[in-house]
Amino acid sequence: MAAFLKLLSAALLLHLLATVASQRCDLSSVQVQQTNTGRKVGYDPVFQVEVKNLCRCTITNVFLRSEGFASSATVDPKLFRREGTGYLVNDGKGIPSSVSVKFRYAWDRAFRMSPASLQVNCW
Repeated sequence: MAAFLKLLSAALLLHLLATVASQRCDLSSVQVQQTNTGRKVGYDPVFQVEVKNLCRCTITNVFLRSEGFASSATVDPKLFRREGTGYLVNDGKGIPSSVSVKFRYAWDRAFRMSPASLQVNCW
């Protein structure tokens, strides 16, 4: 009986590991939220953008789509910069699971931002 329980436990553990390993992280694994900070640069409100990794793995080379993006305040290019047709987040470096990268910009309105691409790194 003990041998059967050990075998059953091992089979369940392998099934659980296979299920977790097969779960794919995709664009929906990146949450982009913006808030108006209440501050202003001149007449432009300042917005804080939080890009959060909801994937169980580290993600890298996260690009956002943001048509017409502009800012009257300097945005740290290591956190968010134009690269090709998109905007690279965190200098392309890894964002671990459940971790956020935050940056601020100022403009007369908030720009719509959405994930465009990413790479998943599961070890």
